Amino acid sequence: MYLNDKTIEKLRNLINEETEYRSGPKLVEFFNTLGFNDYYGQGFPSRWMYTDEKLKALNGTPELDKCIRKLLAPQNFIGHYEDLDVFISEFNQYLAYDNWKVIRNGKEISFTKAEDIDFSYSVEDTDSDNFLEREFNDISLDKLGLDSSITNVLSLRLEEIKKCISSGAPLSVIFLSGSTLEGILLGFALKHPKEFNQSKCAPNIEGKVKNFPEWTLANFIDVAYDIKIIQEDVKKYSHSLRDFRNYIHPYMQMNSQFNPSVQTAKISFHVLKAAIHELIRS
Repeated sequence: MYLNDKTIEKLRNLINEETEYRSGPKLVEFFNTLGFNDYYGQGFPSRWMYTDEKLKALNGTPELDKCIRKLLAPQNFIGHYEDLDVFISEFNQYLAYDNWKVIRNGKEISFTKAEDIDFSYSVEDTDSDNFLEREFNDISLDKLGLDSSITNVLSLRLEEIKKCISSGAPLSVIFLSGSTLEGILLGFALKHPKEFNQSKCAPNIEGKVKNFPEWTLANFIDVAYDIKIIQEDVKKYSHSLRDFRNYIHPYMQMNSQFNPSVQTAKISFHVLKAAIHELIRS
């Protein structure tokens, strides 16, 4: 199987953090099972560069098939198979351009030739318009009830985001919006530890839930939705904001040719305000 650059990029994101957050040592362990003989130590590259390098080496070989099967193995998703099916569905949208499709039949993962790509206008497109038309005026961070010290820091970030929009600095808006959302959700988790830790989406290692500082933004978003403090549309757009924030790495931005407009920045800020609005109401 040979995949185009865009599909490889999506596969890298699935490996590095979407299916679960994999640290440098975990990535080395993952790829060493596919025939590599690497070790983690001083001078190790960034996670995304390392994974890119390995996927490019595997591309077009039978080991790439093994890599995808290993990543999407149902035994890794015991208790939340619905998440696995979502990952497969999203990945298949990229694979379709390589004429492939992942199939899950119970505990087995296989591949088949893809059908024609459906370019029809979906209901989700209209939902996007409805979401972006919503107004979120009540976004006073004081109403979240977080620790006053972090509330002050987050409030300053909100003001800085507004200044960045006015001065035409879209990347700054996106990075600040993503990090602010993560700070707010971490603050909410610290305020409601029982609810967050007991969620079926809480990240764990061998059955033990990770400490909050080890959670990724993706983890916080999924758990916030699972415990019903944000709605599905906010979850969806928050994940999009998280994806944009990954372009903080210059080489990743260069490879993806991502050059956001001011409108994209405004949408990112809108997502942040929507999340704050729903957390206040929860």
